[in-house]
Amino acid sequence: MKFIPSLLLSLSVLGATAAFAADAPKKAAPKKATAPALPAQPADVAAPKLGPDGKVNTGFAKSHEAFLAEAKKGEAQVVFLGDSITAGWNNQKPLFDKEYAQYKAVNFGIGGDRVQHVLWRVENGEFEGIKPKAVVLMIGTNNAGIADNSPEQIAAGIKNIIDAIHKRSAGTKILLLAIFPRGEKEDPKLNPGRAKNQAVNAIISKFDDGKLVHYFDIGAKFLQADGTLTKEIMPDFLHPKEKGYQIEADAIREKLASLAK
Repeated sequence: MKFIPSLLLSLSVLGATAAFAADAPKKAAPKKATAPALPAQPADVAAPKLGPDGKVNTGFAKSHEAFLAEAKKGEAQVVFLGDSITAGWNNQKPLFDKEYAQYKAVNFGIGGDRVQHVLWRVENGEFEGIKPKAVVLMIGTNNAGIADNSPEQIAAGIKNIIDAIHKRSAGTKILLLAIFPRGEKEDPKLNPGRAKNQAVNAIISKFDDGKLVHYFDIGAKFLQADGTLTKEIMPDFLHPKEKGYQIEADAIREKLASLAK
């Protein structure tokens, strides 16, 4: 039959075309443009927390708005101010209420916050409408991993927070907690964050004036005799679990009561 050679020819042409297509180099997918890394924020200059896109972090903004609304109520006699360690009190509500409901305490902690972020929050309304008797302030551990944030700069930022609070509420007493220990063991090479926090603590301890600012270091209460931090207290060697918050509550109870009179 005459059509068979034509059919075979067509099939051979198709096969060659398919083979050519299979062997043809594929065009590489265009690479997605990546935003350049944001420069490190100085610890002593107020700044909101930014996302990778350079815009204000959504979670940070929402928390800030909630704190503004809380401040406008004008009820809080005690404010807890800080980062995720402070925010973690929200997961210990029975203990928090037992210890601090008497002060109508509010928790202004935001996970991931650094010194400059807390300073920005204070300067942007979180102390408008309230004149708390006392503020429990601990901040700085998230600055420890930023090479450009020296202990001196971190401490200067903390001092700016204190001044910003007193500018808005002159009589508020501040319970300035030393930055908690971090990392399993004390080792400047393997755990530089703890060493840096200790350097900050050495500076901010001098802010204690016995009147409006009261420095209080309870870090040793979290540690074993050899300086080890256990998972029983802080599972990730940074954030306390319930036992850790109980240690904090027991440690500051008497001091806070005297400041919040």
